[in-house]
Amino acid sequence: MGSGELNDAIKHHEVEVNGVRLHYAEQGEGPLVLLLHGFPESWYSWRHQFAPLAEAGYRVVAPDQRGYARSEQPERTDAYTLLHLMGDITALIGALGGGPAVVVGHDWGAPPAWGLAALRPDLVRGVAGLSVPPLPAGPSALSGARETFGEGFYQIYFQEPGRADAELAADVKSSLRRILCGLRPEGEPRPWVVPEGRTLLDTVPEPERLPDWLTDADLDVFAADYARHGEHAFTGGLNWYRNIDRNAELMAPFTGVRIDVPALYVVGERDLVNAMIAPETVEWLLTNLTPRLHRQVRLPETGHWTQQERPAEVTEALLDFLAHLDK
Repeated sequence: MGSGELNDAIKHHEVEVNGVRLHYAEQGEGPLVLLLHGFPESWYSWRHQFAPLAEAGYRVVAPDQRGYARSEQPERTDAYTLLHLMGDITALIGALGGGPAVVVGHDWGAPPAWGLAALRPDLVRGVAGLSVPPLPAGPSALSGARETFGEGFYQIYFQEPGRADAELAADVKSSLRRILCGLRPEGEPRPWVVPEGRTLLDTVPEPERLPDWLTDADLDVFAADYARHGEHAFTGGLNWYRNIDRNAELMAPFTGVRIDVPALYVVGERDLVNAMIAPETVEWLLTNLTPRLHRQVRLPETGHWTQQERPAEVTEALLDFLAHLDK
């Protein structure tokens, strides 16, 4: 078992919200802080943040989001739109006693966090995004990604139902190990592209050794939770990508809406997101969409798995932000 599983103070619960059964991990009492994971992760990606945030006086809750790990996996692909994801968090906040909450999202956890902060400021008193900045509602990102990065771009590759699902589910632990280790480049960040005639896992070979922030026991926890869904271990998370175009249509009415709550943005300098969204574009997004931005934190020598690679720095940034909100 990994460190988070051995922390007896972390309690595990299930709750029915927005038509799905969600698992969530919880520690502490006080103002609510929600931690939303990305792909391919789970509640466990926040294992290092539970104790210090709880000790600082907060109620820390990290769900497995819909389709992931211990949570329910709806069958329909179109049950994973951004509106569904924001609906889950809205209902979870209600089930936990109501808002307002501080919502923190990493990777795919960031869009519903930013979106909920924009559309339901009554429920969100502060929002933090890790890796992914706030993105404006508007035209499909997939068409632009296809033109820029080609058909092998991972988000395009994920669109075909069943293909990446089967590759990744064939050996769940190996797939998680390859992705968590392979998407942390040692040099300049680069987009994840699958060359023609290759498979997804060809691009992330088995690592010779694990990085110092990831143990075999950690992988066991991730893999055990994912394996609950059998051959569909990764399908729920992949379905989030399969709604990118649909999200653009559904979010069109909210074009131009700004995030009028205090905000924090944290990104690693080697994060592959930097190869997809130029730093000057991020600056524009933060300036125009988050008028109450508290800080932007750029972590040196840090890849995509922000809160796992740099737990102390991420926790420090979150505690600073929470203290700012409580003033």
